[in-house]
Amino acid sequence: MSKLLMFEKPVGMRDTLPHIYETKRKLKEAAEREMRSWGYRFIETPALEYHETIGEASAILDRQLFKLLDQQGNTLVLRPDMTTPIARVAASKLLKERVPLRLAYSANVYRAQQREGGRAAEFEQIGIEMIGDQTVSADAEIIALLASILKKTGIERFRISLGHIRFTDELFRQILGTEERAEHLRRFLYEKNYVGYREHVKSLALSSIDQQRLLRFLDLSGELSCLEGAANLIEGGAGSEAIAELRNLYERLQEYGVAEYIKFDLPLVSHMSYYTGLVFEVYVDGAGTPVGNGGRYDQLLEKFGRPASATGFGLRVDVLLSALEQLAEEEKVHCILFSNERRLEAIQEAKKRREAGEAVLLQDVAGVEDVDRFTESCKSVSFFVGKAASGREF
Repeated sequence: MSKLLMFEKPVGMRDTLPHIYETKRKLKEAAEREMRSWGYRFIETPALEYHETIGEASAILDRQLFKLLDQQGNTLVLRPDMTTPIARVAASKLLKERVPLRLAYSANVYRAQQREGGRAAEFEQIGIEMIGDQTVSADAEIIALLASILKKTGIERFRISLGHIRFTDELFRQILGTEERAEHLRRFLYEKNYVGYREHVKSLALSSIDQQRLLRFLDLSGELSCLEGAANLIEGGAGSEAIAELRNLYERLQEYGVAEYIKFDLPLVSHMSYYTGLVFEVYVDGAGTPVGNGGRYDQLLEKFGRPASATGFGLRVDVLLSALEQLAEEEKVHCILFSNERRLEAIQEAKKRREAGEAVLLQDVAGVEDVDRFTESCKSVSFFVGKAASGREF
């Protein structure tokens, strides 16, 4: 007896069944249409990249990379994100064109997961990158576009939380003095382990005033007024400039009419280490994790020999799907069942209907065990069976 094949998939890999696929298709079409209407052009990059370029330049931990060797012995990786490959293409080819660049993508990315984690190792992202524009106007545009995309895909209840890496870095530098101590504390933030953060702060050899500054930092979330508290914590420098940037950004988002979706979250820290300024996460009612994130990364393209400022975001299609209140109904098709002697008639009828824009399924009746069950999901049915002169439609 032949060996039965396994039903199991590799850790973190998922199947997409037809009714889910249809919802995903419509969601992506709505998002892509909106991106194009704002002047963004779509780009594709290879699924496989060199480890020494994309693998090392990306902000993904090395243990999360899928690696393999090519026939020449080079280490390759399945792309773990889209921002880094697009930075490579922009630096090598596209920055010779019109700048700023407005690029969009829809692609699968790959990150190895622990068996017990339950997270996807392959997932689809849809997003944009604006390259070559250092202004707050660029940041405002991508956030406004993000809000517009969510609404176009049928999501009305969402929140975009804004933070700023330079504010956090400057606050930690003023109080902690070394990057090593700052990185240790930063790790609690991107793990959202606020209990651990508080306990660690209390264990540090700091003055009571500085301890309180670090503890009050966790409370800097909410409306625009929380920026006042942030300004009182910092002693000038890059931190104050970051607060001024956030105020300026909020004013522009008001002009776009999307300020109602904006909250501030100053302790927000991304695990993507290439961010240099604004960072944000997107939360949607019904999704247990952020559906997307983004921010400004002004030093990434420098790694590819072409310094340029940049800002962008990525959305997780699978998490967006989980937030939709209902899945799209599968499109029902007209079914034509035929017997062998009337095969040509059935083929011609199917062709005529398809040319008229109708979705048609053509099926030899000899290949169907239960006709009633097969036709249950059909919109309507035509039978070209026996020697009748024309097809019967039901």
